[in-house]
Amino acid sequence: MKSSTRRGIAGAAAVAGVSAILWAARDVLGELGARPSGERAERVRRSPQYRGGAFRNRVPASVLSSGQALKMLREWAASRHRRHPAGSVPVVTTAAADVLSPDGLHVTWYGHSSALVEIEGCRVLFDPVWSERCSPSSLVGPRRLHPNPVPLAQLPRVDAVVISHDHYDHLDGPTVRGLVRLQEVPFLVPLGIGAHLERWGVPADRIVELDWDESVVVAGVRFTATEARHFSGRAFSRDNTLWASWVVAGAKRRVFYTGDTGYFPDFAAIGATHGPFDVTLMQVGAYGPSWPDIHMTPEEAVVAHRDVRGELLIPLHWATFNLALHDWAEPADRLWKEAKAREVRLAVPRPGERVDVDAPPQVDGWWQLLA
Repeated sequence: MKSSTRRGIAGAAAVAGVSAILWAARDVLGELGARPSGERAERVRRSPQYRGGAFRNRVPASVLSSGQALKMLREWAASRHRRHPAGSVPVVTTAAADVLSPDGLHVTWYGHSSALVEIEGCRVLFDPVWSERCSPSSLVGPRRLHPNPVPLAQLPRVDAVVISHDHYDHLDGPTVRGLVRLQEVPFLVPLGIGAHLERWGVPADRIVELDWDESVVVAGVRFTATEARHFSGRAFSRDNTLWASWVVAGAKRRVFYTGDTGYFPDFAAIGATHGPFDVTLMQVGAYGPSWPDIHMTPEEAVVAHRDVRGELLIPLHWATFNLALHDWAEPADRLWKEAKAREVRLAVPRPGERVDVDAPPQVDGWWQLLA
């Protein structure tokens, strides 16, 4: 091969490589979202939760510092924890019911914190993440440990999409854009998150932003944003948008969804004001000693479930993405042990499994075969 030809091929490869990097960088910048501005920013500043230029927890919470993050990365590299399942996670691919019961209550867990709640004829989709990675990049970041139980296009018609906060494992740009194309549905979000959604093409009239203790009625069901103990941010700045837990209340049935949160005493106040709840969807995974205030342990989740006056507990935020140093199966093991000790009713579905809250399946320890 002539040297001029080799130089030409090398030059073309270099151009292609640079183009690929620029294309990936553009995608990453798009996934960062947008900061609140204009009237949205004014509303943010008026919030009682917004003080000193950022949203604050009512109960202060420590978040990983840069030094702690580096220490965690070193521990991650040296750890002998079994953070991946030993085999294929069993996934249920049964389609959702076409006809909903006007007084029934069902929960389908799709993995991590993505869940479909069917309450009194209304379908609610929580924190949908259908991407392969929970990351601003499709090339790097935590990757799925099991496939999606159903493609996004095969989801049934939903009446509301509810977001708890703007971290990548709860708010996913590609999934949002897909839902905008596939469904005519409002997005219910904490304050400030509407800026991300608008950047991704969600029409302004389909965005409902709420502060803690504010409510909206959709499809005959009342949604209330309630307190959580966490933080927010998709880039280098934090806490420009709010985080929340959610109460979903029909005429007779009630659901509590924690989002991401550390334990705090006012769970009892949520229970006194909005409970009792037929079912709670509780964050139980991705805890660690370096961030004890922003993610509950399984034992704390059981306490919170009792505080809010929950009946059946369904665990979320485990099994799908590797986000902490503990063993993959540890959250479910610890939760099952604590639930039995405290006589708490528990259902631990496989990803994609639809749970009838009035007749939940017996816990069978399916995850232990993969530990």
